[in-house]
Amino acid sequence: MTRGFEVVCEIEPPTRPDLRRVRHQIGILDAVADAFLIPDNHIGRATVSSVAVAHEVQAMGATGIACLNARDRNLLGFQRDLLTAAAYGVQRFLFVYGDKPASGNRTGELNVRSMLDQARAATSDPVFTGHPEFQIGVASGLRPLPAWKQQADFVFAQVSYSLDDLLRWRETITVNAPVYAGVMVLASATMARNLAATIPDITIPDALVQAVEADPDAGIAAACDHVLAIRDSGAFDGVHLVPVSRYRQTAARLEPLLHEPPRNPR
Repeated sequence: MTRGFEVVCEIEPPTRPDLRRVRHQIGILDAVADAFLIPDNHIGRATVSSVAVAHEVQAMGATGIACLNARDRNLLGFQRDLLTAAAYGVQRFLFVYGDKPASGNRTGELNVRSMLDQARAATSDPVFTGHPEFQIGVASGLRPLPAWKQQADFVFAQVSYSLDDLLRWRETITVNAPVYAGVMVLASATMARNLAATIPDITIPDALVQAVEADPDAGIAAACDHVLAIRDSGAFDGVHLVPVSRYRQTAARLEPLLHEPPRNPR
C-alpha cells in the first residue's frame, strides 16, 4: 500500500450485541485500510457504541476512529464518552451533527462546535492526566469551511462522485490538518436515489447509475478508480472510503491498485 496517502475505511457497527461481523470487516479491509471509522447510530438507528467498536478495532492491531454525534448527547453523556475513550485508549474522533433519528428526538444541548470545545478543554482536566490528547476531526460539505472547523486535527469532505468538484472545493480551503475526500461504493440504483435525497448538493452521474443497474460490480470499480484519481491528484491526504456491504469485493479490487505508482499526478 502507498504510505503517505491514507485510506480510512468505514465499517458497519452492529445493531445487535455481537461483534463477529465487525471483526470480519476489519480482517478483510485491513489489507487496504490505514484506519477504520466507526459510525455512531448512523442513519438514526441504534448500534453498539462507536467507542466500544473502536476499542475492538485497536485490540485487533488497527487504528480506530470513533464517530460521535451531537444528536444523542447531553453534556454529561459526552463527558462519559470521553472518559470511556480514554480508559479504552481510543484517541481519534470524528464529531458530526447526526442524521434525523428513527425514534426519539435530538437532545439539542450540544453541537459539533461545543463538542470540539469540550474535547479540547479535557486536555487541561486533571482527570485526563497521563492520557494522550484526543485527535478530533470534523466533516464538511463542499462549501466554505468555517474558521472553527479549521482548528480540527483532520477534515472529512462529504462523499462526492466528481473529482472536479472535490478539487475545486479543496482549492478554496487552507488548513494545516489532513483533509480526506469522501468516496462511497454505489451498490444499486435505489441507493443512488436515497443518497440524492439525503445528502445535500451531491451529484451522481446518470451513466454510473445506469452502469450499476446493469452490473452491481460497476459501483465497486468506479469507487476504486475514484480513490486512485484522488490519490493521483495530490490534493488530498487520503480518502474516507465507505464500502457499504460490498467490503469484500472492494478490498479485493483496491488492494493491488494501491500498489501501483501514481498515474499522471497533477
